[in-house]
Amino acid sequence: MKISQITFTRFLAAIAIVISHFNKDMFVYKTDYISSIFLKANVGVSYFFILSGFIMIVAYHKKEKIAYFDYYKNRFARIYPLYVMGLLLYLVTRYFNFSTDKVFLYLFGLQSWIPGKAMILNFPGWSISVEFLFYMIFPLLYNYFYSKKNKSIWVAALVLWVITQVFSHLYEASPSYKGPHTESHEFLYYFPLMHVSEFLVGNLAGLFFVNNFKQKNYDIPVVLIFTAIMLALIFIPLFYHNGLMALLFIPLIILISRNNGVVTQLFSLKPLEYLGEASYAVYITHIPILYILREFLKWQKYTLDINSIFWIYLIFLILTSLLFYQFVEKPLRDYLKKLNIR
Repeated sequence: MKISQITFTRFLAAIAIVISHFNKDMFVYKTDYISSIFLKANVGVSYFFILSGFIMIVAYHKKEKIAYFDYYKNRFARIYPLYVMGLLLYLVTRYFNFSTDKVFLYLFGLQSWIPGKAMILNFPGWSISVEFLFYMIFPLLYNYFYSKKNKSIWVAALVLWVITQVFSHLYEASPSYKGPHTESHEFLYYFPLMHVSEFLVGNLAGLFFVNNFKQKNYDIPVVLIFTAIMLALIFIPLFYHNGLMALLFIPLIILISRNNGVVTQLFSLKPLEYLGEASYAVYITHIPILYILREFLKWQKYTLDINSIFWIYLIFLILTSLLFYQFVEKPLRDYLKKLNIR
């Protein structure tokens, strides 16, 4: 089952993260309310994790059992080539950060497991390190719980989600949390076990969706929930990074997926769907592309204001991401999937 309209939402989340990582002197940070949204736009990674759990169920729900080898090969083919591409692009301008231990951790997706190392090299890769864990456990969860309709996983997932929220809020307020750029920060924000509940509740949302698929015009609820997300980020000072926003993200994902109204017609347009397909390239290459562009502007001795640089960067990032998707991600994914390496 393909849900075309949900694909474009990945692009929107990726662009929000891109803006959050750009210079804080740009125009979106000049207005308090808008600034509040983009300062917390890293919550888009939480959206990716929840949506990943949702999509896994939608993609595999008709199977009686997942074959482990084929699943891992397909996931590797889907995610790894661009993951390495992000590293290579990063090293173009940050080659002085190269070291064998950093490259080892990055290539094996281990960086997020070690507080203090999560942000090494191409730092958006920390979330891919977490995704590796999700992909590792999903066939086990599916074969032993989801396919057998074992309801205990529902209880376990919800309990784990509650425990994660309580712990995250208490830990952030405790003396043990030392703030940004510390090991305690990386443990709270990036440690893979902190994010398992997001993937699991995404799985549950997927199960609910495939068992209760009823299309209808949900344009108004979708707009209302999206507005609620924006208002929460502006006015409610809570810790959203480890999945609290699932309370709003899950209804949004399900309603967009069920919707047959104007929002779906818009999001299903082929150019927008294509942008959604390229969203992984946008996310995993946006930091190295930014570094490369900065070095180019410095080399050419261009003096541009920060807003002009942003628009040049955004256009360049989108164009290069489309090229990476078309000529790197897709061909290598298809090639790796076809390899007979049993």
